[in-house]
Amino acid sequence: MQLVIGFGGNRGDVAGAFAGAAAGLASELRMLARSGLWRSAPQGPPQDDFTNAALLVETAGHPLALLALCLRLETAAGRDREHETRWGPRPLDLDLLLAPGLVIESTALTLPHPRLTERRFALAPAAEVAPGWLHPHLHRTLAELATVPAILAQRCERVGPFPSGTG
Repeated sequence: MQLVIGFGGNRGDVAGAFAGAAAGLASELRMLARSGLWRSAPQGPPQDDFTNAALLVETAGHPLALLALCLRLETAAGRDREHETRWGPRPLDLDLLLAPGLVIESTALTLPHPRLTERRFALAPAAEVAPGWLHPHLHRTLAELATVPAILAQRCERVGPFPSGTG
């Protein structure tokens, strides 16, 4: 199964956290594509801009197993979900965004990500690695969704390549 994983962070060594998480993912699954790095306006409380990216990966495991791996990688990068402010600063945020034709709605995981099509910082990098993938509810490609005027109006710009050393 192929999935797009969204990356975000705005505290500490974000590039290092991204590289470390990508290496951790590469040890467990196959990397197919990496987006560039994007800088975006923060959502939520006042804080520094976020850096965002996406990876296209392939796994034989269930998405819940991949989610568990992502949560372990966030913790290893210094994220403390129990004590952080909702949508506040963090060193690393990993979200499962989309898998072709897969819809999951559970307390542990919702796929596609429920806010993917509302947030340029998630949609632009995802469209970079999987432009032709169809959103299963909207029946439009990620590339099409990334060009919706309300999305394009959000401050988010590509600022460079994904950090090297990522398997």
